[in-house]
Amino acid sequence: MKILVLNSGSSSQKSCLYDIGNTLPEHPPAPVWAGKIEWDGNQADVQVRNLQGAQLKDRVKVVSRSNAIDQLLDTLWNGKLRVVSAPSEIDAVGHRIVHGGKDLDETIAITPKVKSAIASMSAFAPLHNRAELEGIEIIEKRIGTVLQVAVFDTAFHSQLPEPAAVYPGPYEWIAQGIRRYGFHGINHQYCAERTAQLLGKDLRSLRIVTCHLGNGCSLAAIREGLSVDTTMGFTPLEGLMMGSRSGSVDPGILTYLMRRGQLTGQQLDDLLNTKSGLLGISGISSDMRQIVAAAKDGHGRAKLAFAIFVHHLRAGIGAMIAALGGIDALVFTAGIGENSPDIRGAACANFEFLGLKLDAEKNAQSPADQDISLSDSAVRVLVVRAQEDWAIARECWRLSSAKIGDGASANLSKAL
Repeated sequence: MKILVLNSGSSSQKSCLYDIGNTLPEHPPAPVWAGKIEWDGNQADVQVRNLQGAQLKDRVKVVSRSNAIDQLLDTLWNGKLRVVSAPSEIDAVGHRIVHGGKDLDETIAITPKVKSAIASMSAFAPLHNRAELEGIEIIEKRIGTVLQVAVFDTAFHSQLPEPAAVYPGPYEWIAQGIRRYGFHGINHQYCAERTAQLLGKDLRSLRIVTCHLGNGCSLAAIREGLSVDTTMGFTPLEGLMMGSRSGSVDPGILTYLMRRGQLTGQQLDDLLNTKSGLLGISGISSDMRQIVAAAKDGHGRAKLAFAIFVHHLRAGIGAMIAALGGIDALVFTAGIGENSPDIRGAACANFEFLGLKLDAEKNAQSPADQDISLSDSAVRVLVVRAQEDWAIARECWRLSSAKIGDGASANLSKAL
């Protein structure tokens, strides 16, 4: 079964193609084709590779996002990188949808009704949901009739206990859909499952804190395989300090700025989402690699940005441990989590009182899918490679492979 995954973001587009047989492999396979676009104004950096090792890297001028995505998809069935002879060979297309709201809480086949529901949630995640709808429409145009599947970043957190999900504002907010939804759920869930597999444990027996640390950052407290708390909330802005997002700040700051007439709502949104976080404090970059390098060179604001990031990360991990009533495994994933031994080391340093013992040598190597704690550590510490695309492809395979009458086919039948 050939499954194409579109992971549409506000500033990038990742796509890959998996060829899955009659049974799901135990470990994530390499995609047979993978492509990525990063937009920079009216230009885009395009990277494509296939399983045979052929690669394409180019910086091109683009008329629009859809034009660039069209060019990327063309390499699937045209040119030296092609892996299928025609678009009709693709059996299903999976999309990462950032916000599913309170109703779209599990993987589902995309229909006009589902598209409308995704569009209605764009008010909560405008940069993401609109980009993802664009991806759905491009597939409709380029491939035509094919099973398209929505996999929601909010779904894993949809059963948060009420004390964790409900904001302490007016009770009427609940009816208005104002609640904590949580995000990065696709990867949090995958990492929890992968952690149990790596440790040889039953997932239901573990208390896990997963740290998704990239340009966007969030934590999840996972007990018995379920998310019981997380740091992101109504939008992906709440919680930890991030690349260019502030994370949680005193809302009184915002009303103060508005009362003074300094900023409109849109300007505040732009300030908090694109001019804050590591970038806002350091003044040099939203990239942790550059922050760490500058801090080591003595750059004062970079040092401060690093210290603030670590402070909020430690506080967040502590809150997740409290929600779980203890911890068996601490997991680092995504760009920073997988590749920054400095952040992992600093984050773990304050939890030695729990018996957590990091193996400094293993940590320095930034290994993927490995335990980096010492053998006598009371808390296992793991680095798990983010596999969102594979997790989405796996969901597509399960949905499209479900037999009529099986419980797993309920959503597919309902949607179709």
